[in-house]
Amino acid sequence: MEIEKTNRMNALFEFYSTLLTEKQMNYMEMYYADDFSLGEIAEEYEISRQAVYDNIKRTEKILEEYERKLHLFSDYVVRGELLNTLKNYVKETYPKDTTIAHYIEQIQEVEE
Repeated sequence: MEIEKTNRMNALFEFYSTLLTEKQMNYMEMYYADDFSLGEIAEEYEISRQAVYDNIKRTEKILEEYERKLHLFSDYVVRGELLNTLKNYVKETYPKDTTIAHYIEQIQEVEE
């Protein structure tokens, strides 16, 4: 469960980090991406662990709210699944058509 939450928060952070304050970005990056403890972050910013914890929890809610309203991450996941389905279909149905395969690869590159 924790790994799933960490992965989700990192993904949401990638999509919405520019909508956060600098402090929120720093705390989230240190906590989720760099695996700092609350104590280490608190020491770095000379604040209490509770202040760091509260900020991170608030920021998690903000990220989830952005996703609920904008759907950038979930739409990205769906597009990836559809592209994989299309790629497999083309490979099975039109194995010699390199043009379609090339276009699918270009779309996947744009998505990344």
